[in-house]
Amino acid sequence: MEMLSEHTVEGWAERYVLTGRHVFFASYEAFFHIIDSMFNQHAKWLEKCKTDVKWRASISSLNLLVTSTVWRQDHNGFTHQDPGFLDVVTNKSALVTRIYLPPDANCLLSTADHCLRSVDYVNVIVADKHLHLQYLDMDAAVRHCQKGIGIWPWASSDQGSEPDVVIASAGDVVTLEALAATAILREKFPDLKIRFINVVDLFRLQPATEHPHGLTDRDFDSLFTTDRPVIFNFHGYPALVHKLAYRRANHENMHVRGYKEKGSISTPLGLTILNQVDRFNLAIDVIDRVPRLKALGAHVKDWLHDQIVENLAYANEYGIDKPEIRYWKWPWS
Repeated sequence: MEMLSEHTVEGWAERYVLTGRHVFFASYEAFFHIIDSMFNQHAKWLEKCKTDVKWRASISSLNLLVTSTVWRQDHNGFTHQDPGFLDVVTNKSALVTRIYLPPDANCLLSTADHCLRSVDYVNVIVADKHLHLQYLDMDAAVRHCQKGIGIWPWASSDQGSEPDVVIASAGDVVTLEALAATAILREKFPDLKIRFINVVDLFRLQPATEHPHGLTDRDFDSLFTTDRPVIFNFHGYPALVHKLAYRRANHENMHVRGYKEKGSISTPLGLTILNQVDRFNLAIDVIDRVPRLKALGAHVKDWLHDQIVENLAYANEYGIDKPEIRYWKWPWS
């Protein structure tokens, strides 16, 4: 069923789950805000059913597929760039809200399977429509999604030692850029110890005392360390990660990159550069944050600045990103 009226479709979806059936409601990310208040009311209703009206039967979850996302608006531009619905969802009860940001197609399949089997939640899945790299086979994707957060050993170089820096990501496009930054750093600084973490379940960042999916402090500290710089590339507004993780021991060393209300009709890389979630700015950030690289990495940092200038100039002239950007793949696969 399709209609260009988010509030009408949201009404259909809510009533449909009340009949005992299942639903996916897909819409442009920027226009999920149209049903903010409807989502709020449904989430409040679910929360009261769980706590105060327990005789009510369970219903299948309301599954919201957030797509046509902020990072792929090559034609619609600035008006279609707003990932703020996630912020709205985090304001509602932890008993009923779930947010998932699968990094690839297999993780999306695993996430969707989980959400369709669940009851009494509002599940928000953020997934772009464009082609993306596949990082995990199906078995690995299921394991990763079940954990909700995890180290990707194949992208990391800190095995058997403490990392110099943690690079983390949550979201499909920003994961690609974070991996590309990691590849650059591993090539330029072979002895740099990098730990790469991917987050599928956003509420894993919150303490276990605040959300059922939250990590314990011990588990969080084990992943993110208590004293190393963390460069976190996030799909949405950076403040949301800080909101969820502000009580963590290493929060002061967590530097979140995300959408900064910088947008236009531009190439994919151009948009990420505008908001400093691109591979070059992320690598520069690591050089600035790791003490021993501040002087050692001067030449690489200068080269990275050149890459930003050259790639923007190419995009402005040809209207697309360079082939090495468009067809980039993890170099050690």
